[in-house]
Amino acid sequence: MKKMFSMSLVMLLAISVILAGCGNKNQGASNASGGAGGSTKTSNVQIGMVTDVGGVNDKSFNQSAWEALQAIEKETGTKAKYLQSKSDQDYIPNLNQFVKGGFNLTWGIGFNLANAIGQVAKENPDKNLAIIDSVVDAPNVKSVVFAENEGSFLVGVVAGKLTKTNKIGFVGGQDSPLIKRFEKGFEAGIKAVNPNAKLIVNYAGAFDKPDVGKAAAATIYNDGADIIFHAAGGSGTGVFNEALARKQQGKQVWVIGVDKDQSLEFGDDVTLTSMVKHVDEAVKRVSQEVIDGKFKGGIETLALKDNGIGLADTSSKNVPKDVLDLVEQYKQKIIKGEITVPSK
Repeated sequence: MKKMFSMSLVMLLAISVILAGCGNKNQGASNASGGAGGSTKTSNVQIGMVTDVGGVNDKSFNQSAWEALQAIEKETGTKAKYLQSKSDQDYIPNLNQFVKGGFNLTWGIGFNLANAIGQVAKENPDKNLAIIDSVVDAPNVKSVVFAENEGSFLVGVVAGKLTKTNKIGFVGGQDSPLIKRFEKGFEAGIKAVNPNAKLIVNYAGAFDKPDVGKAAAATIYNDGADIIFHAAGGSGTGVFNEALARKQQGKQVWVIGVDKDQSLEFGDDVTLTSMVKHVDEAVKRVSQEVIDGKFKGGIETLALKDNGIGLADTSSKNVPKDVLDLVEQYKQKIIKGEITVPSK
């Protein structure tokens, strides 16, 4: 009897060890899945993002911003959520949904949200907000802007050197001071290396109309241009679609992408290069300030000297080395103040 009791005790202990091991394994699996994307980190911080009408899949700055928040969510366990605006009437309700919902930071992506951000910030002075591409003068708002004219100058150098027709196009979204910075910087870059080149400008009037962007590009290509730089958000998708259609017909035309490396989406066959705005890095940096409890309102301007803008890393696929070397020379002149790039 005593022997049987001892064996039972040993078995009971063995079973307890096994169950404890299983419990530890299950707990580890639970921790490993904590947060999005399998991050082992957890965070109580919630960050919301309101898109402009171009939407989160605009292949441009809205998408870059959302991808940055997804990366933060994966790395830290922070909860990230976006709301897509269908019209300007959605801006304030969408912003308020995050602000009233207790989110720690609410992003507005695009200059069109400036008035809405300003109003919501004033009504909620204890809430943190941030905006890309515009300045909102409020102590609880971080405004992130870029020297788009400087980056556009560099892709203007590329276009000016590589055009075979001496006709180059620019397709803008809305005709606004922001998009004018792209246009005027691009034109200055072209003229710096090719005074004989002509710039043909066409505005789509919106950032969410690919069909209008396609028609604008068709008009410019029909006028003899062989390269188009777009700063048109979702409407710029139409510029690429027009170039791809012509490529299928055996006609070689080029598009210069904007905001992110658009060759990754549309391919190297028609993407000459892209003028990249590091919206993703700005969104990560400001969001991390909130996570670390160090958020402060104010203005942050990212230029060539800050590596906030520049050419896509894949540019060497279609841009010859001598042209890229020339671009680097102009970049250094701009950084040193030897060249002041016009913005209007």
